[in-house]
Amino acid sequence: MFVSTAYAQAADGAGGAAGLMSFLPLVLIFVVFYFLLIRPQQKKLKEHKGMLEALRRGDRVVTGGGIIGTITKVGADDELVVEIAEGVRVRVLRSTINLVLAKTEPAKGGRTVTTADDKDAPAADAVVDPAQDNAAAPSRGIGKMFGRK
Repeated sequence: MFVSTAYAQAADGAGGAAGLMSFLPLVLIFVVFYFLLIRPQQKKLKEHKGMLEALRRGDRVVTGGGIIGTITKVGADDELVVEIAEGVRVRVLRSTINLVLAKTEPAKGGRTVTTADDKDAPAADAVVDPAQDNAAAPSRGIGKMFGRK
């Protein structure tokens, strides 16, 4: 009884094409996952790596723990010194930086501050005296929350 059904199943001549058609949905699922998940994640990772390589002194950053500060020193290895309040500096790894809030432009005489969220500022690339940096910086909602004036 069992032998006859086994011979009947083996008599089908298109066994190779049916096997190939059974793997087609798996291949299709992998292609969809690649274009919807894997490729965008790789692109985002590449942009984040480029952002970390472009960090320099004076950039306002957010660390992985949510601490907002200004980079005061960029070390030779993966270490940064971030000032989170007046006179309070912490050493962080470059890889813990999640976001750059404001990029600074290199200046010839003084320090030039350019912020991404100051679209209506009268002089976006005005030279700022380092001694009056906190007073001259435009107030932001989150800055007030942390005691900046």
